[in-house]
Amino acid sequence: MAALTAAALFGIGTPLAKLLLSTVSPWMLAGLLYLGSGLGLALYRWIKRSPGVSLPPHELPWFIGAVTAGGVAGPVLLMLGLVGMPASGASLLLNAEAVFTAIIAWFVFKENFDRRIALGMVAIVAGAVVLSWSSEARLEGFWSACAVLAACLAWGIDNNLTRKVSLTDASWIACVKGLVAGSVNLGLALVLGAAMPSLPNLINGLVLGFFAYGVSLALFVVALRHLGSARTGAYFSVAPFLGAVVALAMGEPLTLSLIVAGALMATGIWLHLTEHHEHLHTHPELEHEHEHVHDLHHQHDHPYPIAAGVRHNHVHRHTAVRHFHPHYPDAHHQHDH
Repeated sequence: MAALTAAALFGIGTPLAKLLLSTVSPWMLAGLLYLGSGLGLALYRWIKRSPGVSLPPHELPWFIGAVTAGGVAGPVLLMLGLVGMPASGASLLLNAEAVFTAIIAWFVFKENFDRRIALGMVAIVAGAVVLSWSSEARLEGFWSACAVLAACLAWGIDNNLTRKVSLTDASWIACVKGLVAGSVNLGLALVLGAAMPSLPNLINGLVLGFFAYGVSLALFVVALRHLGSARTGAYFSVAPFLGAVVALAMGEPLTLSLIVAGALMATGIWLHLTEHHEHLHTHPELEHEHEHVHDLHHQHDHPYPIAAGVRHNHVHRHTAVRHFHPHYPDAHHQHDH
């Protein structure tokens, strides 16, 4: 549900952002959306009085790599690509993000997948391709196309590196990434001569960014924590379809491509939702810190009483255990098959 809600927020944000593009430059709007996500989550954390976050030293390189790849390099590469190619071609190429995410997760980080998950991934990506395909889609401009594909690769790397730190507070991760990406994009837009929008458009861009990028990214991180990179990326690939549905409600015509894309994506989601992965597996001894309740994988003592079902956060140790139950490739199930 976290992954699908993240996709819904991001997908709904696309047609709404399109309304702002009539008066706000694309690069400026990208900066405002990212900055709105970071500022909004910073305000949320201040109101909630969220505790400070300190990444373990061994996770810091993963996070720096994720922010650099997805927050800085990805948006810049996309903008460079858009300069020399039509938007229709760029939209088609952007579907490569889910593919790169899955390939890196499966073959670099050895995340488990089976034929059912692979077929579901193919169906979802095929739906995204059908949805974005246009008879006018042209990919002229070799280097521009390479730049867009490089952006997708950067976001695929970002998704997998963020997976490594996904046990950390999701709102903090999304807040930092939004502030960095927003500052970079806004700065580049101003350097390239973009004008600041009017106050109403400025506020609309920031608020839209908070929901479509900030809340969406925080939920995406939660999904990474429980589902792994490839499955989360597959669910998030339904965002273009959800955005198209909103555009339909706003008056755009119903097309055959939308119907076919919806059927393909529904098939892929069904294959993923009905996955059943269960076998005898071993958990090695592990010590880490994250918010948890006392469940099957968290059986440890405290120097103070903790009521059953109450979420709490502290450094805790997992003893080695070997057992049998259904599971996903989450943070506690990183094992070979």
